[in-house]
Amino acid sequence: MHQTQIAGGHRLGFQTLEEERSLDAVPVEGALPAWLAGSLLRNGPAKFEAGERGYRHWFDGLAMLHRFTFSGGAVSYANRFLQSRAYRAAREQGAIVYSEFATDPCRSLFKRAASAFSPPAFGDNANVNITRLGDEFLAMTETPIPVVFDPQTLQTVGVGEPAPGQLTVAHPHRSPKTGELVSYATHFGPYTTYRVYAQRSRGARRTIAKLPVSRPAYMHSFAITERYVVLVEFPLVVVPTAIPLSGRPFIENYHWRPQRGTRFRVIELETGKLRGTYEGEPFFAFHHVNAFEQGGELVIDLCAYEDAEIVRGLYLEHLRQEHPALPDPELRRYRLRLDGTSVECEPLADVGLELPRIDYGRCNGRPYRYVYGVGQRDGADFLDQLVKVDIERGESSVWSEPGTYPGEPVFVPEPDGADEDTGVLLSVVLDAAARSSFLLVLNAGDLHELARARVPHHIPFGFHGQFATEL
Repeated sequence: MHQTQIAGGHRLGFQTLEEERSLDAVPVEGALPAWLAGSLLRNGPAKFEAGERGYRHWFDGLAMLHRFTFSGGAVSYANRFLQSRAYRAAREQGAIVYSEFATDPCRSLFKRAASAFSPPAFGDNANVNITRLGDEFLAMTETPIPVVFDPQTLQTVGVGEPAPGQLTVAHPHRSPKTGELVSYATHFGPYTTYRVYAQRSRGARRTIAKLPVSRPAYMHSFAITERYVVLVEFPLVVVPTAIPLSGRPFIENYHWRPQRGTRFRVIELETGKLRGTYEGEPFFAFHHVNAFEQGGELVIDLCAYEDAEIVRGLYLEHLRQEHPALPDPELRRYRLRLDGTSVECEPLADVGLELPRIDYGRCNGRPYRYVYGVGQRDGADFLDQLVKVDIERGESSVWSEPGTYPGEPVFVPEPDGADEDTGVLLSVVLDAAARSSFLLVLNAGDLHELARARVPHHIPFGFHGQFATEL
């Protein structure tokens, strides 16, 4: 184990990885549980420049898929760039061709004016998350075109069915009752709408609701319960017609308007009816943790920020500083009285937590006890610890190791496990001193290390992934 703390060591996580590899076996330290079989599929940016020009934001880098497969106590590994149009164009032309979250191609005023009355158009650099729709594995981002890939080879197969709008989320949910994949998209136009929809497979989509909105909010995720979808409209909003002519990248058209407060739009899953709009204090969040109904209330847990400064904090110019100062997220609970209009808020832990994961199969849309995520110790230069919070007791525990930077912890339940935290956590960890990464396997109950499997290169900081038992 490497115990060296390197100031600014996190910066390696924002450097390009060019190599694509397929390794039948990687070294394993420790012992993996005998029951652990399947593949961890990860997604995230791995190339941060095209030609001589660099992408500007963490969310903009070109997507790479990673696969760790567990079988009989051994681990294999592969990685591959997603062959999106954005990636191919950048390689072939040596330039940024498609618009990204905070990076635009160089366009003339004439070209901007020509598209002034058209909805915004984006590429397919699906670098945020992975999901499964029917028999297809999809790489996703906030643009409407998912990319289909082969989970065994990581080869790009084609594109999936576009979302019904120009901006969507890479965090769809499974309906707790029907198992359908539920999501929403913002459809920009003369009459902008939020469109909530569900589907089981390609071509089998049904619209749940269309909600008109004049100033759509930037919402990276949403909440779901057994009966409701909840869109939490933070006061980071945009005038849709201003986007094409502004000359600014997409997210820079959004403005923080705290006087609007935060609006919780509650939509009935079965009928699509707007159950109500509830207004609360201004705040911002990327990630919801979970939501459920309890005693006439909707309970919504998320990782909250006081404002939207975190968006600017994730520009690469800032992240590559030796000690980037990032706002600390608060694990927070909001309660909505369904028979009234009140919104109540309470903190759930005294430790910051992001990239949250739960035992999704057991607890999605239902009461739960444990949440796992990443956090940052006081004085650390970047996210450097894994965190587990016991919601019922308000207690937290952590795993950390000097000089290392863990990513999102994916919970894998032990088959027939009796308790909600019976299983393991899988996290891809950057080891700055070794200039490489390893997959960490922790006991989810007490966060003690079971094993680690090291790859011979660094893996840039990614975002999200899924564990699949059948590919």
